[in-house]
This record gives sequence, structure tokens and C-alpha cells, in this order.
Amino acid sequence: MSSRAPQDSGRAAQRLWSVDEHLADVLAAIRPLEPIELQLLDAQGCVLVEDVTVPVALPPFDNSSMDGYAVRTADVQGASEEFPAVLTVIGDVAAGSGELPTVGPGQAARIMTGAPLPPGAEAVVPVEWTDGGTGGGAAAGMTPASAAPEGAGGEVRVHRAAEARAHVRARGSDVQAGDLALAAGTVLGPPQIALLAAIGRGTVRVRPRPRVVVLSTGSELVQPGESLAAGTIYDSNSFALAAAARDAGAISYRVGAVADDAETLRSTIEDQLIRADLLVTTGGVSVGAYDVVKEALSSVGATDEEADGGRMDFRKLAMQPGKPQGFGTIGPDHTPLLALPGNPVSSYVSFELFVRPAIRALMGLADVSRPSVRAALKADKALGSPAGRRQFLRGKYDAESGTVSPVGGSGSHLIAALAHADSLMVVPEDVTSVEPGAELEVVLLG
Repeated sequence: MSSRAPQDSGRAAQRLWSVDEHLADVLAAIRPLEPIELQLLDAQGCVLVEDVTVPVALPPFDNSSMDGYAVRTADVQGASEEFPAVLTVIGDVAAGSGELPTVGPGQAARIMTGAPLPPGAEAVVPVEWTDGGTGGGAAAGMTPASAAPEGAGGEVRVHRAAEARAHVRARGSDVQAGDLALAAGTVLGPPQIALLAAIGRGTVRVRPRPRVVVLSTGSELVQPGESLAAGTIYDSNSFALAAAARDAGAISYRVGAVADDAETLRSTIEDQLIRADLLVTTGGVSVGAYDVVKEALSSVGATDEEADGGRMDFRKLAMQPGKPQGFGTIGPDHTPLLALPGNPVSSYVSFELFVRPAIRALMGLADVSRPSVRAALKADKALGSPAGRRQFLRGKYDAESGTVSPVGGSGSHLIAALAHADSLMVVPEDVTSVEPGAELEVVLLG
């Protein structure tokens, strides 16, 4: 594992980076993961790298959309409850049937939903339009074949006429052979996997879901479920970021909090490289005496940069929350690492702005950021914002009214407010006050 020499990091930190500059720098270092062939269920959430065409028409044959009787239209023309058409039942046609009976004049075949339309038949009459072969009134359903095999014979009275192709799903009515089923770049969800299975694809070529390792730093951190001692807090950041990585489409691995010791952190990161396409740390990137992420990664490999080309920069960004940020590549495979600040809201906002786009870029997606809208501020008073900083405030967006309301204050530790927000309100760098009713950019988190 190596990094740019400390003096390089110092030069990078001397100026204030914009949010857009930092994001562009991150994305410039990201390369989409190499495609692999996966079984369908393993490919859920992955991105196709090739167009998939339909090898056979779907459905592959004319079939019934109802449980009923396959008939010739001429035989049921003018049929009514008073004057039903009486047809001879020549057998059953079930889904999966191979050899099919031929329906001739005055005949009908009992047919089940999804079963192929037998030769000679032109339409299907639902069983509710018939007496079901009982000789009585309108049937509510069919007697199971196992309970009454004689139902496949005898006579049926049809009480309504049927037009040609009534209740028949035509061959190729869903997709035709040669049609484009799914285009390259499609994210595979349940409906897409269903389509692939329906056209006979057992595997598909995709970019795999990125493996993201999340670790938090701080000797004060205690794992949920354990008892708090004086001066300790529960580790929420690693849970939040691991969940956020999963939500972005990644496979996430959460590492328990690492104590404020640079050597321990270096060793932990080196151990995690084997299963990481992207590493995310939280905490330890500011200017305190115990900011170990900065200490550990600024000094690792400074003398062997030529060997494996890794580098780390620690920067200050013109944003609030989330001013201190770190980014680089480490290890022999140049694994990207994003070092986020430790305050809970700073950490989460930084994830949304920088880590989520990196994950989406690894997946090979063109659209990597959350959607945003314009909305009017709904508040009792003006919102203040520091000059020269792009501020991200928690908000509640109302799509119906086109408004957004602030949730909680601007403090970077107010995690309870974050839990009730569904958006981020963006105040530009050159704006220091936003009056009620003013229009803002709103990043949608849901």
C-alpha cells in the first residue's frame, strides 16, 4: 500500500477545493469493473454489458388466457342461455400438453390457462360462459381432472358466442424472435431477470456489484449492543455507510471500529484490500492530534510510490458539512479509497456526494448521482449559509406542492434530523441567505 509523498498532500490541502472539482477527481480515477458471466439470480442488481436479443417468440405458441373450452366460432354463433350451443367434449388440453386433439365441427376441448390452442379451434369460451358439462346453469369453475376424469368427455352447453381469437394469446404477442429484449446498460431487477428466464437465458454477462469495505476509526467508538463507558459513543457511521453502499448497488462489508492507532489502521486496511473494489473510511481526516487516517495514509509507502503508483490526498472542500476529505488509490491494484469525516451528518452527506457516484461508476452506469429537482423553500424565516461554502441542509420534500422544508439544524452531529429527512437542500457558495419561497436545488435521497 502506498501514497503520494506527504509534501504532495500538503500542496493539495493548501487550497480550498470545490465540490465539483473533488467529485471530478474521484470519478477520473474510477474504472468500471471487468465484466463476468453470472447465473441469473447472482446477476440481480448488476449492469448488462451486452444487448440481449430474443431467440424465440414469446409466447412460443398460441395459448389460452382463460380456463374454458376451445371451440370453433361457427359452432357457438348465436348461442345464449335460452338457446345454448351444445358441443361434444373431446378431451382436455392442459398447460404443457404435447399431442393435441383436433377440434372439429360441433366439438370442443376443455382447455386450461396457458395451454396451447388445439388445431381446429378458433377461440376460447370461459368456463363461466358454459354449464361446465354439468347440464345445469352457469358454471363457477371446472371440476379438477383428478376428481372427475369424465369431465373431459360428454357434452357442454355454451351460453354466449365468441369472436375469432377471443381469449387467445397470440404467438409472439409479448416479444418476437430477434427483438431486443434488454439493452446494454440495463440494471437487472426482478422484472428483467424474469424476462431473461422467459426467453431461456440461464446466464448473462454483466459488470459485478462492487465490493465496498467500510471502516470507522476512533477509540471512543463502541459497537451497538455493548455497554457504554464514560466518554464513549456508539459507532453509527459504519452502519450508515455500509447500508448506503448496499443501497447504491454494492456488496458492502462493515469492519468494526479501529482504535486511534496509525499502525493498527494501516494493517487493517492492508488486510481488507483482498476483498475490496473500493474502501471507505470515516473519521480521522481533520487536523487533530488523533486523526489517524490522515497520519496512517499520508506516511504509508512514501518511499515506494514508483513501485505501485498509489497516492492519497487530504483536502479541504468549500462545503458544509464535510470540509475535510481524503481520496486516493492504494495497494498493488490501485484500489480507490475515500476518507470521509467522522461527524455523522458530514459522513453521510459526503457519501452521497462522492462515494455513491464512485460505486455507480464502478458498476458502469452513466448516471451516477442522485436525481435533483427545484423546489421552493417552506420555512418560517430565512436560512443562513456561510459565504464561499456550498451548504447541504436536511430537508423534507413535498412533490405535490413543489416545496421543501428544513429538518433539524445545520450541525454536522444532528443524526436524528437526518433520519427524518428525505432530501438535501443545496445552498450555493455565493448565497448567504435564503428567504422563504426562494427556489433551491433539492437532491432526492429516497
